[in-house]
Amino acid sequence: MIKFEEHTTQKLLDKNLITENQYQEIKIYRGLNIFSLNAELKFFLYLSVLLFTSGIGVLIYKNIDSIGHVAILSILFILVCVCFYYCFKNSKGFQKEETVFEHPVLEYLVLAGNILTCIFIGYLQFQYEAFGTHYGLATLIPTVVSFCCAYYFDNKSVLTIAITGLAAYIGLSVTPQDLLNKNNFYADQSLSYSAIMLGVLLILWTVYSSRIQLKTHFNIIYLTFALHIISIAAINNLINDYTGIWLLFALILAGSSFYFYKISHELRAISLYVFMIVYAYVGFNIILFRIFESVDFSDIWMLFVLMLPAYFIGSIVLFIKLIKKFNKEIAE
Repeated sequence: MIKFEEHTTQKLLDKNLITENQYQEIKIYRGLNIFSLNAELKFFLYLSVLLFTSGIGVLIYKNIDSIGHVAILSILFILVCVCFYYCFKNSKGFQKEETVFEHPVLEYLVLAGNILTCIFIGYLQFQYEAFGTHYGLATLIPTVVSFCCAYYFDNKSVLTIAITGLAAYIGLSVTPQDLLNKNNFYADQSLSYSAIMLGVLLILWTVYSSRIQLKTHFNIIYLTFALHIISIAAINNLINDYTGIWLLFALILAGSSFYFYKISHELRAISLYVFMIVYAYVGFNIILFRIFESVDFSDIWMLFVLMLPAYFIGSIVLFIKLIKKFNKEIAE
């Protein structure tokens, strides 16, 4: 990492983007070996919010009979009001461009308030059926609240909750384990199309928000969700038994891979680039396997087996070269 930074600084000097004096100042500064604890402190703040909200849930579960439903809801409501009171009081209001709180703790107070709001609405529906049999409202309302909080307070963590809630509203779980196991793409083909449509809508929203310059730094989050949802839905359906259907999802995966290849370069997002390659590689191998199902390998079986190690080693080498090439391109 140090050699990479030195090489990059040297290139800036060679291109006359910095002066010799600035170059020497940069070297002296790096020689001090100063490092920031900002990321570590924010991680502990995030962890404290998760532990606090989880503790609230455990407390409710273990003492629900002794505390009482009204008392629990009252405590949750008070906590939500306190969190949002301080957040609204210290916020700069809604702005289209990226904004930050003057104190980083308030950012995590927004997250805590949002999670507690979801708990409050969910508990209200579970215990009193406040929305009747319209169970989707118990998901949709926290989702709308999360989107509003994400955009008003410019909070990426809350935005992930909002997108997850939106996916849950259409019956889709967006954790990797749930996408692979619980979402029954095989039994319910419409769920696959719903997942892909959600991914496409997320992409279209990033295009629209970029055009009107609305929180464009949120685009990477939308695109990350879209990439995973579309790719996993397509890959799951590449291995189904519906004749001809897998070709459609092969085209969808190919189109998705091409789009995210381009957008990862535009945004200089290596996370999108890496996952795009992984999904494209998995899909490509599944397609090859389906094509080879109709081929008789009895005569050349040993040759095929001997070629497999070379194929996988070559894939690894190619993957490393692609990552190095991408890093070089974004560095320049």
